[in-house]
Amino acid sequence: MKQQNSLFSQRPFGIEKEPAAPRQEYVLGDAECELRRLASQSRLLGDITEEVMLRAGIKPGMSVLDCGCGVGDVSFLTARLIGSAGHVVGIDRSVAAIDRARERAAEAGLRNVSFEVVDDLAVFRPRTPVDAVVGRLILMYLQDPAAVLSHFALQVRPGGLIVFQELVLSMCRSEPSCGLAERCREWIHDTFVQAGADVDMGWKLFATFQRAGLPCPEMLLGSPVGGGPDSPMYKHIAETVRSLLPMMEQYGIATAEEVMVDNLADRLRTEMTAAGTVCATPCLIGAWSRKPESY
Repeated sequence: MKQQNSLFSQRPFGIEKEPAAPRQEYVLGDAECELRRLASQSRLLGDITEEVMLRAGIKPGMSVLDCGCGVGDVSFLTARLIGSAGHVVGIDRSVAAIDRARERAAEAGLRNVSFEVVDDLAVFRPRTPVDAVVGRLILMYLQDPAAVLSHFALQVRPGGLIVFQELVLSMCRSEPSCGLAERCREWIHDTFVQAGADVDMGWKLFATFQRAGLPCPEMLLGSPVGGGPDSPMYKHIAETVRSLLPMMEQYGIATAEEVMVDNLADRLRTEMTAAGTVCATPCLIGAWSRKPESY
């Protein structure tokens, strides 16, 4: 069989025959409402993620692997930065999310991005090393993020980039305080914690890079902040609650009758606008480092 010369020619990926690591479910699921929420979320977070990518050194012509790509927004952002001479492949274990990402790429006519369903990120290997591996809001869901980060660093060429961005949910706040917004924050926080997600993974990126054997990363913190009647924050909060609602009920955190998710965005807008409240979504911390020659 003729050996492939390019990571991205034909079907670019293979999975090693290794025992699969224990799965940790994505608490937000992959229902239609969550797929829409992911795309909407990226409109809030896109500028912050792009700044991290640019500072890290993502540039035209690179081959990039996007881990836990969801419906493709980080992949699309990266594809724009690397241009037609580069290629990005997004991987995710959700078939529904990958199907949506492929549809969106086809609709946009993007030729430098593709997507693959991967059941277990912890054992995935591309055929040849990539120039960079990136991920946003993925390590927080993994049982051993340092081990997975180390595994992905092995898939990057020497001198290549490892770039990840994670949230700090404890830094989410409204000022002046809004009762309904605070209840939403508590519902979201408690559901993530009950599901086993690390809600302050952003603070742990520095130590995680070190435990993975990588150089101390450079880091950047950012958060969308907004208020007033036209802010997208209300819809973002409400749609996050909508995606989490089945788990909220399962864990006994809140009921559908209590949440009233169908008009939650409108109630948030009314209450927060009347109070002159400014809301900050959970802060994102980006961390990036280059793989040493000796790794």
